[in-house]
Amino acid sequence: MVRQPPPRPHLLARGKRADQANAFLGKAWDKGWLPPPTLDPDTLWRIAAKPFGPRADAAEHGGRSAEDVADFRERLTRMCDSVRSEADLNPLGQAMAFGQLLRTVKTRLALGDLWSKRPELLATRLAPPIIVIGHMRSGTTRIHKLLAADPAHSHTRYCDAYHPVPARRGVNRAKATFELAMLGVLNPWMQSIHPMAPAEVEEELAWISAALHHSIYESQWRIPAYSAWSEGRDPAPIYREFLRMFRTDAAIRGIADKPRVLKVPAFAEDLATLLALLPDARLVLAERDHAAVLKSAVSLAANQMAIQSDTCDLAQIEALWRHKIALREERLAAVLASWQGPVARLDFAQLNSDWEGAIRSCYSALGLAMTPAALGQMRKVMAASASGHHHAHAAQLAGFNSVSAP
Repeated sequence: MVRQPPPRPHLLARGKRADQANAFLGKAWDKGWLPPPTLDPDTLWRIAAKPFGPRADAAEHGGRSAEDVADFRERLTRMCDSVRSEADLNPLGQAMAFGQLLRTVKTRLALGDLWSKRPELLATRLAPPIIVIGHMRSGTTRIHKLLAADPAHSHTRYCDAYHPVPARRGVNRAKATFELAMLGVLNPWMQSIHPMAPAEVEEELAWISAALHHSIYESQWRIPAYSAWSEGRDPAPIYREFLRMFRTDAAIRGIADKPRVLKVPAFAEDLATLLALLPDARLVLAERDHAAVLKSAVSLAANQMAIQSDTCDLAQIEALWRHKIALREERLAAVLASWQGPVARLDFAQLNSDWEGAIRSCYSALGLAMTPAALGQMRKVMAASASGHHHAHAAQLAGFNSVSAP
């Protein structure tokens, strides 16, 4: 049995190991034991490009249009500026930001290098996907895992979401295992908020984040300038990169003929763009009371932000997620008003009271066949979920009567 961490005492709590790591890094930099990390975009690019040598330029452009190349460069510059000027990161946060952004550039170059050598990956034909749409904390993860359990469908694994460059058998899974272990040390409550495992079903948030979509970053750092700019910018370059990664993953894993169950809450912001690239998709809409969504979203964001900044403001976090909910509702409604494809709607309360009935109605609305094999696998998912870490978060969340820390 996995040992549960002590209850999270308040929304901005952080674990002992995070405090220790933060103190050590600050001291190491002050005393000159270690060089502080840089968030200069040119330096990040130079470090990431060094292993590619003379192939670096070809790797940057591999499989991509000039517009997509320029979009990423501008995003990296603006992201670094926003993090440096707005996020007020502590030493641990600075180290984590450096690590994330450097890995993003390295992944960008490695994928471009792959596509330069294997352009046929980008021509992979995909089965019509099933896209789960809904706010963060609205039941999308449960729907995603249930639909992905159907043997007739395919899904993205955590190790492939966060390590999309193909590697020797087991290498990416080993990397993911190590990273999740380290995350558990620094953030003992993360698995109760969003359970993850190296080879398990995972959303594609990391794929759009690899093109510097704002969603994963604004849930960790206060970057209002970047968020506002990115929300107002055409996201087409991000989703073209997402599609290239989707095709590559499907081809490498040999699952392109199975409908992929896709899920990222931020899809609701950009659904028009996504559907222009995947016009034969089926949609599943997760619906939940907005007050409950807000409370849980604030809890998740506060948990991640508190580790990386000592000056988190819960009022600002709540304001951000009120804005996100409203923005996504507005954009989603505009798309659905003219969408002619299959749509199923699943209510959070119905999923709790009768998940089998809810999923059967979903399959009917999408024109899918519910097989005994699919239902059997879904029952296994729900049985495993009954003892999952996420119940601890639900119990603690119920005890947070306000957004204020003590």
